[in-house]
Amino acid sequence: MADFATVEEAIEEIRNGNMIVVVDDEDRENEGDLIVAADKCTPEHINFMATHAKGLICTPVEGFILDRLKIGQMVVNNTDNHETAFTVSVDATSTTTGISAFERCQTVKEMIDPNSKPEDFRRPGHVFPLRSVPGGVLRRAGHTETTTDLAKLAGLTPAGFCCEIMDDDGHMMRTPRLIEFSKKHGLKLITVQSLIEYRKRTECFVEKIAEADLPSKYGHFRIHAYESKLDGKCHLAIMKGEVKGKEDVLVRVHSECLTGDALGSLRCDCGDQLAIALKRIEAEGTGVVLYMRQEGRGIGLGNKMRAYELQDQGKDTVEANVLLGFAPDERDYGIGAQILADLGLTTIRLMTNNPAKRAGLEGYGLKIVDRVPLETPRNEYNEGYMKVKRTKMGHILHE
Repeated sequence: MADFATVEEAIEEIRNGNMIVVVDDEDRENEGDLIVAADKCTPEHINFMATHAKGLICTPVEGFILDRLKIGQMVVNNTDNHETAFTVSVDATSTTTGISAFERCQTVKEMIDPNSKPEDFRRPGHVFPLRSVPGGVLRRAGHTETTTDLAKLAGLTPAGFCCEIMDDDGHMMRTPRLIEFSKKHGLKLITVQSLIEYRKRTECFVEKIAEADLPSKYGHFRIHAYESKLDGKCHLAIMKGEVKGKEDVLVRVHSECLTGDALGSLRCDCGDQLAIALKRIEAEGTGVVLYMRQEGRGIGLGNKMRAYELQDQGKDTVEANVLLGFAPDERDYGIGAQILADLGLTTIRLMTNNPAKRAGLEGYGLKIVDRVPLETPRNEYNEGYMKVKRTKMGHILHE
C-alpha cells in the first residue's frame, strides 16, 4: 500500500487546506474523487477540479446545515444506483451568475456560515449539495460521507467540495491511473475502506444498556446487553466471574444461529459450539461468550434460508453466499472487540477454529495469546459443511 497515504496523513492534509484523492471500493463505483474541506476551499481548488478532474463538482454537507437553510432533496423518490442524495442546487444571492470558481466558492462559504438564512440562496443554482448520511462512511461508503467525515475529523465544518476524476479518454479513472494522477499532482491518496477501518478503530460504537443474572443449565452467568450505535442491534456478553483487568481470559465470539442454537439443527455445528463454550467457561470459573447478532455469517436470517435452499439444490455454503451476492463471510468483528474492551479485557485466549476471527479481533487492539480449538462431533448432515469450512474457509479442523 506504498502508493496510499494513511488516514492520519489525509486528515492533516484536509486540516491544512489541501486536496486529497479518495477511491472507493472496486465492487462499488471504483472511482476517485478530489476532496477539499469547505472551510479551506479557494477558487483555485475549484478551478483545479474543473480543469484536471473534469467531473461534476458537488458539495457534500451534513444534514443540519441543509435543514437550517431549508435546502430540500432534488427528488422525493431517489432511484440512483448508490442513493446519492442530491439536493436542489443553489447560488448565493450575493453572486452574479454563480458559475465561476470564485462564486461557487463564495456560495459554499455562505452555506456553512451559521448566520446565513434560507433567503440568502437562489434555487436552482450552480452549487450541487449532497446530503451525507448520519453515521458517515460507517453507514454509507461513499465519497459524500468521506468528505464530511474527513472535514469533521480535521476539526472543520462537516462540508466540502468533491469532484469525480475523469481520464483524458472520457472514461473514469480507475485505481492504477488514480495513483499516477496523485503522484503527478503531489496529492495524498486514500481509500474509503481505510477511513471506515480508521473510524472503527478509533471511535466507540457500543453502549451497555442492561445487565442481569443468567442462571442456566450450563452454569450461572452474568449477562450484559450492548447496543450498537451503527445499526441498533443488541449483542450479548455472557460473563462468568470478574474479568476486568485479568489477563489471558477465555473468550468465545459466537455468531447468532437460530437454527443451530435454538432449534438444534444438525446442518451446522453452531449449537454444539455454543454449549461447549459455555461449559468450558463455567468450568474455568472466568470467561466471556460474546453472542453477536450476525446470523448466517452476517447475511441475516432470511438470506440464510435462501442459502439453505440453494444448498438443498447442491451448492455448498460458500457457493450459496456468492450466488446471493454476498462474500463467503460478511461478519465484522469490530463491535465485538469494542464490547470486550468495555468489559476490561486486553489479552485473551480465543476459542475458535477460524483464523479470520483471530485476525479480525487483533485488528482492533486485542492481544490473543492462544487459540483454543473448538471442534464438535460431526454427523451425516453437516459433514459436507464442515469440509467446506476446512477446505474453502480456512478453518483449522481435523479431516
